[in-house]
Amino acid sequence: MSLAVEAVSSSSNMILEDNIDKENNKKEIEIEENCEEKKSIKKSGSESSLYETEDEVEGEEDAEDNKIELGPQCTLKEQLEKDKDDESLRKWKEQLLGNVDINDVGGTFIELLEPEVKILSLSIVSPRRSDIVLAIPEDGKPKGLWFTLKEGCRYSLRFSFQVRHNIVAGLKYTNNVWKTGVKVDNTKRMLGTFSPQQEVYTYDMPEETTPSGYFARGSYSARTKFVDDDNKCYLEINYTFDIRKDWATIE
Repeated sequence: MSLAVEAVSSSSNMILEDNIDKENNKKEIEIEENCEEKKSIKKSGSESSLYETEDEVEGEEDAEDNKIELGPQCTLKEQLEKDKDDESLRKWKEQLLGNVDINDVGGTFIELLEPEVKILSLSIVSPRRSDIVLAIPEDGKPKGLWFTLKEGCRYSLRFSFQVRHNIVAGLKYTNNVWKTGVKVDNTKRMLGTFSPQQEVYTYDMPEETTPSGYFARGSYSARTKFVDDDNKCYLEINYTFDIRKDWATIE
Protein backbone atom coordinates (compact mmCIF):
# COMPACT_ATOMS: atom_id res chain seq x y z
CA MET A 1 0.00 0.00 0.00
CA SER A 2 2.75 2.42 0.97
CA LEU A 3 4.67 1.55 -2.21
CA ALA A 4 1.67 2.42 -4.34
CA VAL A 5 1.25 5.71 -2.51
CA GLU A 6 4.94 6.51 -2.96
CA ALA A 7 4.77 5.60 -6.65
CA VAL A 8 1.76 7.84 -7.19
CA SER A 9 3.41 10.59 -5.18
CA SER A 10 6.65 10.26 -7.15
CA SER A 11 4.78 10.26 -10.45
CA SER A 12 2.83 13.37 -9.42
CA ASN A 13 6.04 15.17 -8.46
CA MET A 14 7.62 14.31 -11.83
CA ILE A 15 4.57 15.67 -13.71
CA LEU A 16 4.56 18.81 -11.53
CA GLU A 17 8.30 19.39 -12.10
CA ASP A 18 7.87 18.81 -15.82
CA ASN A 19 5.07 21.42 -15.95
CA ILE A 20 7.18 23.90 -13.98
CA ASP A 21 10.10 23.40 -16.41
CA LYS A 22 7.80 23.97 -19.38
CA GLU A 23 6.42 27.18 -17.83
CA ASN A 24 9.94 28.45 -17.07
CA ASN A 25 11.07 27.68 -20.62
CA LYS A 26 8.00 29.48 -22.00
CA LYS A 27 8.73 32.59 -19.88
CA GLU A 28 12.41 32.59 -20.93
CA ILE A 29 11.37 32.44 -24.61
CA GLU A 30 8.92 35.34 -24.11
CA ILE A 31 11.60 37.42 -22.33
CA GLU A 32 14.10 36.76 -25.14
CA GLU A 33 11.50 37.71 -27.78
CA ASN A 34 10.70 40.97 -25.95
CA CYS A 35 14.38 41.82 -25.68
CA GLU A 36 14.92 41.19 -29.38
CA GLU A 37 11.90 43.34 -30.21
CA LYS A 38 13.22 46.22 -28.07
CA LYS A 39 16.66 45.90 -29.66
CA SER A 40 15.06 46.02 -33.10
CA ILE A 41 13.08 49.15 -32.22
CA LYS A 42 16.13 50.86 -30.73
CA LYS A 43 18.27 49.95 -33.74
CA SER A 44 15.63 51.17 -36.17
CA GLY A 45 15.37 54.52 -34.34
CA SER A 46 19.13 55.07 -34.29
CA GLU A 47 19.46 54.19 -37.96
CA SER A 48 16.76 56.65 -39.03
CA SER A 49 18.41 59.48 -37.05
CA LEU A 50 21.63 59.00 -39.04
CA TYR A 51 19.86 59.91 -42.27
CA GLU A 52 18.26 63.22 -41.28
CA THR A 53 18.30 65.69 -44.16
CA GLU A 54 19.10 69.40 -43.91
CA ASP A 55 15.39 70.21 -44.37
CA GLU A 56 14.37 67.83 -41.56
CA VAL A 57 16.86 69.41 -39.15
CA GLU A 58 15.68 72.88 -40.14
CA GLY A 59 12.07 71.78 -39.71
CA GLU A 60 12.77 70.64 -36.14
CA GLU A 61 14.35 74.01 -35.33
CA ASP A 62 11.35 75.85 -36.77
CA ALA A 63 8.99 73.65 -34.73
CA GLU A 64 10.85 74.57 -31.54
CA ASP A 65 10.57 78.26 -32.40
CA ASN A 66 6.84 77.92 -33.12
CA LYS A 67 6.22 76.66 -29.57
CA ILE A 68 6.76 80.19 -28.25
CA GLU A 69 3.42 81.91 -27.62
CA LEU A 70 3.53 85.68 -27.92
CA GLY A 71 0.96 88.36 -27.13
CA PRO A 72 -0.86 90.43 -29.75
CA GLN A 73 1.17 92.98 -31.70
CA CYS A 74 0.60 96.69 -31.24
CA THR A 75 1.39 99.56 -33.57
CA LEU A 76 4.06 102.01 -32.45
CA LYS A 77 1.35 104.61 -31.87
CA GLU A 78 -0.56 102.22 -29.58
CA GLN A 79 2.58 101.39 -27.65
CA LEU A 80 3.34 105.07 -27.10
CA GLU A 81 -0.19 105.72 -25.80
CA LYS A 82 -0.40 102.63 -23.61
CA ASP A 83 0.21 102.92 -19.83
CA LYS A 84 0.87 106.66 -19.92
CA ASP A 85 0.51 106.89 -16.15
CA ASP A 86 3.19 104.29 -15.44
CA GLU A 87 6.39 106.28 -14.93
CA SER A 88 8.76 103.31 -15.16
CA LEU A 89 7.18 102.09 -18.41
CA ARG A 90 7.28 105.58 -19.88
CA LYS A 91 11.02 105.88 -19.16
CA TRP A 92 11.66 102.40 -20.58
CA LYS A 93 9.83 103.32 -23.81
CA GLU A 94 11.78 106.56 -24.09
CA GLN A 95 15.03 104.63 -23.68
CA LEU A 96 13.96 101.99 -26.22
CA LEU A 97 12.64 104.42 -28.83
CA GLY A 98 15.48 106.86 -28.27
CA ASN A 99 16.09 108.44 -31.67
CA VAL A 100 12.57 108.03 -33.08
CA ASP A 101 11.20 111.39 -34.19
CA ILE A 102 7.44 110.95 -34.68
CA ASN A 103 7.08 114.37 -36.35
CA ASP A 104 9.88 113.58 -38.78
CA VAL A 105 8.69 110.13 -39.92
CA GLY A 106 5.04 111.08 -40.44
CA GLY A 107 1.77 109.89 -38.96
CA THR A 108 1.29 106.77 -41.09
CA PHE A 109 4.67 105.46 -40.00
CA ILE A 110 3.58 104.80 -36.43
CA GLU A 111 0.27 103.17 -37.38
CA LEU A 112 1.76 100.17 -39.23
CA LEU A 113 1.66 96.86 -37.35
CA GLU A 114 4.51 94.88 -38.92
CA PRO A 115 8.13 95.99 -38.48
CA GLU A 116 10.33 96.09 -41.56
CA VAL A 117 13.93 94.95 -41.22
CA LYS A 118 16.25 95.28 -44.19
CA ILE A 119 19.72 93.75 -44.03
CA LEU A 120 21.85 96.22 -45.98
CA SER A 121 25.25 94.53 -45.94
CA LEU A 122 27.30 91.64 -44.55
CA SER A 123 31.04 92.14 -44.07
CA ILE A 124 33.91 89.87 -43.06
CA VAL A 125 36.34 91.78 -40.86
CA SER A 126 39.84 90.38 -40.28
CA PRO A 127 42.95 92.05 -38.77
CA ARG A 128 45.53 93.54 -41.15
CA ARG A 129 43.39 93.26 -44.27
CA SER A 130 40.56 95.14 -45.97
CA ASP A 131 37.00 94.23 -45.07
CA ILE A 132 35.20 91.85 -47.44
CA VAL A 133 31.81 93.47 -48.14
CA LEU A 134 29.36 90.91 -49.52
CA ALA A 135 26.64 91.88 -51.96
CA ILE A 136 23.26 90.45 -50.94
CA PRO A 137 21.18 89.23 -53.91
CA GLU A 138 17.44 89.87 -53.79
CA ASP A 139 16.57 86.15 -54.01
CA GLY A 140 19.02 85.28 -51.19
CA LYS A 141 20.99 82.89 -53.41
CA PRO A 142 24.46 84.16 -54.39
CA LYS A 143 25.63 82.59 -57.64
CA GLY A 144 28.76 80.46 -57.36
CA LEU A 145 31.34 80.85 -54.60
CA TRP A 146 30.31 83.72 -52.30
CA PHE A 147 33.63 84.25 -50.47
CA THR A 148 36.88 82.59 -49.39
CA LEU A 149 38.38 82.44 -45.89
CA LYS A 150 42.01 81.79 -45.04
CA GLU A 151 42.58 78.78 -42.79
CA GLY A 152 43.57 79.57 -39.18
CA CYS A 153 42.70 83.27 -39.49
CA ARG A 154 40.84 85.46 -37.00
CA TYR A 155 37.70 87.12 -38.33
CA SER A 156 34.30 88.49 -37.32
CA LEU A 157 31.04 89.23 -39.12
CA ARG A 158 29.53 92.71 -39.28
CA PHE A 159 25.88 93.34 -40.16
CA SER A 160 24.33 96.66 -41.09
CA PHE A 161 20.54 96.85 -41.14
CA GLN A 162 17.65 99.27 -40.94
CA VAL A 163 14.43 98.98 -38.92
CA ARG A 164 11.25 100.78 -39.99
CA HIS A 165 7.54 101.03 -39.09
CA ASN A 166 7.59 99.27 -35.69
CA ILE A 167 9.79 97.77 -32.98
CA VAL A 168 11.38 94.42 -33.93
CA ALA A 169 11.59 92.19 -30.86
CA GLY A 170 14.23 89.50 -30.40
CA LEU A 171 16.01 89.79 -33.74
CA LYS A 172 18.41 86.87 -34.02
CA TYR A 173 20.99 85.48 -36.42
CA THR A 174 21.23 81.76 -37.17
CA ASN A 175 23.84 80.04 -39.32
CA ASN A 176 24.19 76.35 -40.25
CA VAL A 177 27.23 75.06 -42.13
CA TRP A 178 27.72 71.70 -43.91
CA LYS A 179 30.73 70.03 -45.49
CA THR A 180 30.08 67.07 -47.80
CA GLY A 181 26.56 66.80 -46.35
CA VAL A 182 27.68 66.68 -42.68
CA LYS A 183 26.75 69.56 -40.38
CA VAL A 184 29.92 71.08 -38.93
CA ASP A 185 28.59 74.27 -37.33
CA ASN A 186 25.35 75.58 -35.86
CA THR A 187 25.41 79.18 -34.60
CA LYS A 188 22.57 81.13 -32.98
CA ARG A 189 23.06 84.71 -31.79
CA MET A 190 20.47 87.03 -30.24
CA LEU A 191 21.07 90.49 -31.69
CA GLY A 192 18.43 92.26 -29.56
CA THR A 193 15.30 94.41 -29.77
CA PHE A 194 15.48 97.48 -32.01
CA SER A 195 13.24 100.51 -32.48
CA PRO A 196 12.50 102.03 -35.90
CA GLN A 197 14.80 104.88 -36.91
CA GLN A 198 16.31 106.57 -39.95
CA GLU A 199 19.88 105.73 -38.92
CA VAL A 200 21.43 102.39 -39.87
CA TYR A 201 22.22 99.86 -37.13
CA THR A 202 25.60 98.09 -37.12
CA TYR A 203 26.21 94.86 -35.20
CA ASP A 204 29.59 93.10 -34.78
CA MET A 205 29.64 89.37 -34.03
CA PRO A 206 32.24 87.92 -31.63
CA GLU A 207 35.61 87.11 -33.22
CA GLU A 208 36.17 83.54 -34.40
CA THR A 209 39.07 81.55 -35.89
CA THR A 210 38.69 79.43 -39.00
CA PRO A 211 39.79 75.78 -38.73
CA SER A 212 43.08 74.80 -40.32
CA GLY A 213 44.71 71.71 -41.78
CA TYR A 214 44.17 69.43 -44.75
CA PHE A 215 40.68 68.26 -43.70
CA ALA A 216 39.49 71.80 -42.94
CA ARG A 217 40.29 73.09 -46.43
CA GLY A 218 37.66 72.76 -49.13
CA SER A 219 34.12 73.84 -50.01
CA TYR A 220 31.25 74.38 -47.58
CA SER A 221 27.53 75.10 -47.96
CA ALA A 222 25.66 77.30 -45.50
CA ARG A 223 22.25 78.75 -44.65
CA THR A 224 21.98 82.08 -42.82
CA LYS A 225 18.74 83.52 -41.44
CA PHE A 226 17.60 86.68 -39.65
CA VAL A 227 14.36 86.07 -37.73
CA ASP A 228 12.48 87.72 -34.84
CA ASP A 229 10.51 86.46 -31.83
CA ASP A 230 7.46 85.91 -34.05
CA ASN A 231 9.62 83.61 -36.20
CA LYS A 232 9.25 86.07 -39.08
CA CYS A 233 12.21 85.71 -41.45
CA TYR A 234 13.61 88.96 -42.85
CA LEU A 235 16.44 87.38 -44.84
CA GLU A 236 17.51 83.85 -45.74
CA ILE A 237 20.73 83.28 -47.66
CA ASN A 238 21.83 79.90 -49.07
CA TYR A 239 25.43 80.02 -50.26
CA THR A 240 28.78 78.26 -50.65
CA PHE A 241 32.24 79.35 -49.49
CA ASP A 242 35.78 77.97 -49.39
CA ILE A 243 38.49 77.66 -46.75
CA ARG A 244 41.92 77.74 -48.41
CA LYS A 245 45.59 78.19 -47.51
CA ASP A 246 45.33 81.91 -48.27
CA TRP A 247 42.81 84.61 -49.00
CA ALA A 248 41.40 84.84 -52.50
CA THR A 249 43.32 87.17 -54.81
CA ILE A 250 41.53 90.50 -55.30
CA GLU A 251 41.27 91.23 -58.98
